[in-house]
Amino acid sequence: MGVPVARIRVLVVDDHRIFAESLAAALAAEPDVDVAAAGSGPAALRCLERAASEGRGYDVILVDAELGALHPLGRPAVVPAQGPAPNAGGNGAADGISLVAGIRSLRSPVRTVVLAEKDDPRRAALALQAGACGWVAKDSSLQRLLAVIRGVLRDETHLPPALLTGVLRELMADRKHRTESEQLVESLTPREREVLRCMVAGLGRKAVAERLFLSPHTVRTHMQNVLGKLGVHSTLAAVALARRAGVGPADLEAAVPVPALGGRDVVERGGQLA
Repeated sequence: MGVPVARIRVLVVDDHRIFAESLAAALAAEPDVDVAAAGSGPAALRCLERAASEGRGYDVILVDAELGALHPLGRPAVVPAQGPAPNAGGNGAADGISLVAGIRSLRSPVRTVVLAEKDDPRRAALALQAGACGWVAKDSSLQRLLAVIRGVLRDETHLPPALLTGVLRELMADRKHRTESEQLVESLTPREREVLRCMVAGLGRKAVAERLFLSPHTVRTHMQNVLGKLGVHSTLAAVALARRAGVGPADLEAAVPVPALGGRDVVERGGQLA
């Protein structure tokens, strides 16, 4: 009797049916590879959830960088192999890199590799930051792809040699911007950081006031202070800088305790309690 072969479970996520089917068939011919395919981000997440519940999770996911990209006439280039999948809870990924980030947020041990039509240092850097372990051209040989699949399972990171310099430059520039943004955010008071997190969550002045039990006037002052200290002129720019600094949105689901004084709500107005 032969020694059992450890099998690698691979999920191909691509809405180009012909490419997905061809790649899946080629991988399935390998003696140590089990392969399945999904035609969209939501379908891929459902496959992950189902496999995890059955105790047979995937090892590697191959994700199209342009997942969900539209045909020039405004429709999907190819009908997904599994048909249009409903958006699971409205959380479908807009593209392949968004899906990679979504998979990482699940804290799944699965490795993700991005398949791309062309080399793009900026997109490759974003993919790595989102949690991808590799970036491979779609026209690479099957041997190259298999080497990457087996490599990422050994905790290796794979990039085409021609992309290395560009990706490193992008990552260094991003780190510089992040450091500068972190320093600016650190200049905010605790209350201003709280207001900033509400801004990141998309709350307007009135909603922030209601959530933090402040007057709209006080919230306006805090928002102006936030913009001034961050050196920006709009809420959108403040949110972008906060994201670079790693500031997440306020948890809108969490209950905020209502402060009370003598049985009455406390409202802060210009530093006074009323």
